[in-house]
Amino acid sequence: QVQLVESGGGLVQAGGSLRLSCAKSGRTLSSHTMGWFRQAPGEEREFVGAVTRSGMTTYYADSVKGRFTISRDNRLLYLQMNNLKPEDTAVYYCAASLQTLPRRSSDYDYWGQGTQVTVSS
Repeated sequence: QVQLVESGGGLVQAGGSLRLSCAKSGRTLSSHTMGWFRQAPGEEREFVGAVTRSGMTTYYADSVKGRFTISRDNRLLYLQMNNLKPEDTAVYYCAASLQTLPRRSSDYDYWGQGTQVTVSS
């Protein structure tokens, strides 16, 4: 059984920063690519970025490239979000996948429950 639990969400002004964390428990996810997705009200779940199992490769959606940074260690996955914009407002989810460079929701096997990020203008 795998559990992913996100934390670190909250309310921030535009231009501010937040760091989200995703704690992993249960079976090891050392072989999994770990990703972040987000979903705004009325919208489909959107890929934000991911980090490969080695931690050496990261890739991002164009909308967050240069502002968001993903990293991981043995226990936690992180999403550092800088220069936040109101359009970044969404519920953010972490997820785990055995696929190679996955970007689609369907590529991911395990999901957290999400954490709300709200960016005010």
